[in-house]
Amino acid sequence: MQDGLTIGRLAKAAGVNVETIRYYQRRGLIAEPHKPLGGHRRYPQVVMEQIAFVRRAQQLGFSLAEVKSLMDLSDGRDLKATRIIAEKKHANLELHIAQLSQMRRRLKSLIDKSRKAVKGRCPIIEALSTDS
Repeated sequence: MQDGLTIGRLAKAAGVNVETIRYYQRRGLIAEPHKPLGGHRRYPQVVMEQIAFVRRAQQLGFSLAEVKSLMDLSDGRDLKATRIIAEKKHANLELHIAQLSQMRRRLKSLIDKSRKAVKGRCPIIEALSTDS
């Protein structure tokens, strides 16, 4: 019996699609094991942990490029570089939240105007049709 999981079993155990594993390999996030003659590639347990790492990082909003950088720094040799990546992501999220909040306020205002409108042009359509 060989150690490790086939790609299908790895995908099922990790809760991802086989194509996701192949994509992660192409992006350099996980290594593709050697394929023995007439056999199947076997993935060690560490690959399952790497996939879990990628998924948790994505849940925090990190792009795959950022995840790759974090994985490259996972040995702890450069805590500052790791922190800088996280700080940039945090700042980006803060900006995005501010933009979404502004969009929410504007949309609520348009909805309120639409509720008060009796006749004529819809305030929502009017706002979308003009450059204001």
